[in-house]
Amino acid sequence: MFEQFEQHLESRLPFLKNSKLLIAISGGIDSVVLAHLCHKSGLNIALAHCNFNLRGDESDADEDFVLQLADNLDLEVFIESFDTNEYAKKHKVSIQMAARELRYNWFEALAEQLNFDYVLTAHHADDNLETFLINLSRGTGLDGLIGIPEVNNHFVRPLLPFSSNDIETYAKTNNLKWRDDSSNASTKYLRNKLRHDVIPVLKEINSSLLQNFQNTISNLNDTADIIEDRIDDVFNKAVETIDNNQIVFKISEFKKLNNPKAYLFEIFKDYGFTEWDDVVNLLDAQSGKQVLSSTHRLIKDREHILLSELFVEASESIIIADTDKQVVTPLGILMFNEVDAIFGKQTNIIHVDKETLKFPLLLRKWQEGDVFYPLGMSGKKKLSKYFKDEKLSLLDKENTWLLCSGNYIVWVVNKRVDNRFRVTEKTKQILKIELN
Repeated sequence: MFEQFEQHLESRLPFLKNSKLLIAISGGIDSVVLAHLCHKSGLNIALAHCNFNLRGDESDADEDFVLQLADNLDLEVFIESFDTNEYAKKHKVSIQMAARELRYNWFEALAEQLNFDYVLTAHHADDNLETFLINLSRGTGLDGLIGIPEVNNHFVRPLLPFSSNDIETYAKTNNLKWRDDSSNASTKYLRNKLRHDVIPVLKEINSSLLQNFQNTISNLNDTADIIEDRIDDVFNKAVETIDNNQIVFKISEFKKLNNPKAYLFEIFKDYGFTEWDDVVNLLDAQSGKQVLSSTHRLIKDREHILLSELFVEASESIIIADTDKQVVTPLGILMFNEVDAIFGKQTNIIHVDKETLKFPLLLRKWQEGDVFYPLGMSGKKKLSKYFKDEKLSLLDKENTWLLCSGNYIVWVVNKRVDNRFRVTEKTKQILKIELN
């Protein structure tokens, strides 16, 4: 197995040879074999062990074993102890999910703090098959059927091509010692039930099950690559604009597709949406209709769908004194300078008669009922009517800020200055206000 492991590193994971690596080690046979293989290959490794304190003295014995293993291999080792039961209660998750979250969060923090390039875990081919069957039994899409990724950001799984039988044979041939987790024998959990009751029967029916499964996973991954290319093509055609606030999609591009729902799912699934019929219905909904996830929202705006992040609205306004030259705002930096003349015309710059201003100025979000006198007009106009005439989307409206002098609007920021504060022939002090 060692020669195969070396060949696998050379062909698929050559970047590990010159990397600083952290091995997630439980003390079980899989992670012990991974540690020995990596050590024998001369990789730059250290060990990281989680004590979840779920099995009393057995958990402490696992920790002692890992400490001894690190000493025998002359490796640096990191140990972290967790109150897993308390974490599960506090976050209202299962014990299994609590342990998963605790260990992966700790591995990531440790890697970042100590500059490890990758974290290695000991998932193998049988683990991959179990995960496939779990996802299949629960109902899933292609993502749930393509298996455990060999490389996922800085997590790497070098043992994925190898079976549990390969690993056990290597351990026994090399007289390795390991710890057996008593909880692995229980069929209380779905994974263990599949491992002990289902997969052995499948292997008995088909002795080539694992090899055939790996071929299937390879084929599914090839199909996933084709689909990803197609999704990227649709995404690029559908996107009209992207900025810091939103992504604007052309509805017409989705309506050209034979199955818009499938494409909408693939494009928006990573933003937390689950009500896919509602998302599809946005294509023909009235403007202003929204679909929310826990983190994002989709808004129908005439011939477009807008994707934006959900933010907690800041209720505070910003007070600007006469002496302020630069003010940091949610929109950027507002700069105030007196000038002798007006040069150019830009939406992010206005020139006003300073003597018409009443300080301190106030920067705030617009409110229903706000009225201003648009530059070039003699009369007043409700902001809501101005937004409608300008065909602003709901998101554009929500992101509109006003610069005010007393109860009067000086500037609908980045859009229109108020006529009452314009520079005239009688103006003695011209104030340039610029947003960068």
